[in-house]
Amino acid sequence: MIFENKDQLKEKCAPIIKLDGRDVQILDEAKLKKELIDDLIYTEVFSPDKATQEAACWIIRRAANALGIVSASIQSLYEAMGRSEVKGFTVPAINIRALTYDVAQAVFRAAIKAKAGPVIFEIARSEIDYTLQKPMEYACAIKAAAIKTGYRGLIFLQGDHFQINAKKFAADAAKETQTVKNLIWEAIDAGFYNIDIDTSTLVDLTKATIKEQQKTNYVLAAELTTMIRDLEPEGITISVGGEIGEVGGKNSTVEELQAFMEGYLEELKKDGASLTGISKISVQTGTTHGGIPLTDGSVAKVKIDFDVLGKLSQLARSQYGLAGAVQHGASTLPDEAFDKFPAVGTAEIHLATGFQNMIYDSKSFPGDLREKIYKYIKTNLKDEWKEKDTEEQFIYKTRKKACGPFKLELWHLPEKTREKLCAELEKQFSFLFEKLKVTGKQSIVKKYIKPVDVHLEMPAAFKS
Repeated sequence: MIFENKDQLKEKCAPIIKLDGRDVQILDEAKLKKELIDDLIYTEVFSPDKATQEAACWIIRRAANALGIVSASIQSLYEAMGRSEVKGFTVPAINIRALTYDVAQAVFRAAIKAKAGPVIFEIARSEIDYTLQKPMEYACAIKAAAIKTGYRGLIFLQGDHFQINAKKFAADAAKETQTVKNLIWEAIDAGFYNIDIDTSTLVDLTKATIKEQQKTNYVLAAELTTMIRDLEPEGITISVGGEIGEVGGKNSTVEELQAFMEGYLEELKKDGASLTGISKISVQTGTTHGGIPLTDGSVAKVKIDFDVLGKLSQLARSQYGLAGAVQHGASTLPDEAFDKFPAVGTAEIHLATGFQNMIYDSKSFPGDLREKIYKYIKTNLKDEWKEKDTEEQFIYKTRKKACGPFKLELWHLPEKTREKLCAELEKQFSFLFEKLKVTGKQSIVKKYIKPVDVHLEMPAAFKS
């Protein structure tokens, strides 16, 4: 159900959650998990009343904190990886585009069973737009899922590809930069203490030297890093990621990494500042976001240059103290590829489209809804249909953009249908945790990362 107003919300919460000054006490955890949390997250996502929505969000976040579910930065663990104190695993960063509350529960169930850690939940700038999930909504859905499943521990929320659009930057650099700065601010307020800056779109390969090619990239990356350091809550060092090669472009090189890092570190030291820089570096090794669809809609096999990935990871650690290189566009790779990432020292791997594909292509996904979505795509996104693409290729490339418009219908899929879909996803998450060797790593997370309780202002609905 949806709480229609703040008074109804207060009434339903009263026997389960007690407002205690500027915080909450859990009076009945069983009822919170069984029913109230479902209504709270539904209200946060779909309520037309802003005050009620904000109140539901605040309760979710503070209830999670009361249960030991705390937003955290992965910075100190990545610093330990940079010192080679910790190694042998690759951190999965999972983007959830649809059924976020349900899919996150599948992630947590798999993580609990495997005692896995760390696992990052992330959403990209582009995904925020087409899935209609603002950072606060996404954060609440993840924390609500943690409460629902009985997960306890740190939550790593990450802004993925907080990217500068090259065309918009060329037209109005200040405006486009400010747009990304505003998004960073919004994400940090929502508890995203891991931010991946992507200014690699501004690399200019026509310049004479590699450092000149990377200059706009590293200068702007340093500017955004400085802003993040100004905004981070007391006691937290936000983990910042940089990027040297746009995913889908040419493969990255050692020389590019060195040129970026030298310029970036020089920029951070300007005006006598001594700021913590990035903790990892995203590179291009042969993948594309979403994979390359063939004429029948299936995905082409991609060959990753693991040798380059390994060399860049090693250089990032030995020369700059970073956790290593980050691999994007990996969720559609064949199963046999995943255990190679820890073997070459990859710090982090980003996984998105493959999970979306599992939902759309599942036998459990209602055929009538799938046809309705595809009809919507062919009607409303026809301008994106390239002449060389078959219908199957067009649908594969654009169906991600139906996640937002059909969010309510997906949320209202029958419970049994959602259970079947998420059971399939849970099996895949378990497989990935094992292959990436994060199973049994919860103790490492606890050793290197301590929870920090960031104060949240009580919403006006409760103050009155």
